[in-house]
Amino acid sequence: MGGVELDRWAKSHLFRSRGLPVLTCDTARDILEAAERGLREFETSIDAGLSRVRLRLEGGSVIIGKEKVGLSLLEEIAQDERSIYALTDEGLHRVEAWSDGFYKLVRTGRDHAPTLEINGIHMHRVKGTFPEIDSQAKVMLAGRDVKDSEVLDTCTGLGYTAIWAVRLGAKAVLTVEVSPTVIQIAELNPWSRDLESDRIQLYIGDTSRLVRSMPDGHFHVVIHDPPRLSLAGELYSEEFYLELKRVLKPGGVLVHYVGSPGGRFRGLRLYRGVMERLRSAGFSARFVPKLDTVLAVRRP
Repeated sequence: MGGVELDRWAKSHLFRSRGLPVLTCDTARDILEAAERGLREFETSIDAGLSRVRLRLEGGSVIIGKEKVGLSLLEEIAQDERSIYALTDEGLHRVEAWSDGFYKLVRTGRDHAPTLEINGIHMHRVKGTFPEIDSQAKVMLAGRDVKDSEVLDTCTGLGYTAIWAVRLGAKAVLTVEVSPTVIQIAELNPWSRDLESDRIQLYIGDTSRLVRSMPDGHFHVVIHDPPRLSLAGELYSEEFYLELKRVLKPGGVLVHYVGSPGGRFRGLRLYRGVMERLRSAGFSARFVPKLDTVLAVRRP
């Protein structure tokens, strides 16, 4: 992302996946079933369903890399359908953390990407879909504009939208995450490992401040998937939308997830308010109900 210089509120971060084995209830059930069948070797996933590996049972344990994990511990994990466990040389630990709130990597289904939960609130749509499918659909709303483009991803989270932008042909993605804790969790999440792409430039900082130091007319596409309004009201303001207009090229596309917090009626009021402020800021806008997303285009 040559040429984009951000102000002192930004800190560039070199994303590095930890590459640790992670276990879910699905993994634990596979291991216990193999033990019950008397198998010595079997296949399962130790990266939340992205791939399959062969593991070996030895006595009352399973061998994962250089570590032995007791089957009695796996019986507990098999009953936990929400958590993701990372295996370190100190044992198995849930991928979760306390900082300014409670952050947790949450299983969504067998062989599907986890979601991030902050203080009990999901950061992805999980009803009737899965995070990786939803993220792909949002990026695809920008259509052909993504290919060979400069993309701004305003809220990194676990990085799924930035990753999909690269997969769909973006030349470069600048992505910003306000919470270092979220990035630490993403570095433990196998589904986030493609954030290591050399086409993705990650900053840790406040998007509402950082956007002010971004160059005029630099981006073809902005993917704006912020936390809900009650958590980040500044990211829904007309002032912020004016900055997004400024950094977009004329005719540039804004994909803005709004959701439907508090039920469909409150969600209706939210997206109407978003579209009104976007139009006032210089965008044309329409709502895509299936994705709870506003698709906007910067007017010349």
